[in-house]
Amino acid sequence: MLKNIPPLLGPELLFVLRAMGHGDEIVLADANFPAQFLGPRTIRADGIPVTDILDAILSVMPLDDFVEEAAISMAVVGDPTARPPIFGEFESLLARHEPGKTLSTIERFAFYDRAKKATCVVQTGETRLYGNIILKKGVIRPA
Repeated sequence: MLKNIPPLLGPELLFVLRAMGHGDEIVLADANFPAQFLGPRTIRADGIPVTDILDAILSVMPLDDFVEEAAISMAVVGDPTARPPIFGEFESLLARHEPGKTLSTIERFAFYDRAKKATCVVQTGETRLYGNIILKKGVIRPA
């Protein structure tokens, strides 16, 4: 155990987060997401809601402030303007950890294509539909 590090962030995930550079992306995926064979390293977080993992990651990793879209979810197939309830939870966590950052969406297959280029996919146990989000890492600014 470490002080001030959420225990959901195990050694493998902490290694990935620390090794990522500015602009690198990580995917937090629901239980239905086809993570294992997309290409990037997959870290399993079975039984853990995506929102819990998102909260833990945002407590230690800044989002990119050089881009408009640093938190991107998968748009609802057939209704890209729909807002599943989980999007509200994503937005609340963003507001708490990264004020001013908003959640954007991209089409399903565009999301998969972007996920293929990510540093890592964290496959959670999330069962709510559209519980997927891509995070673009930012920089730590001097105090």
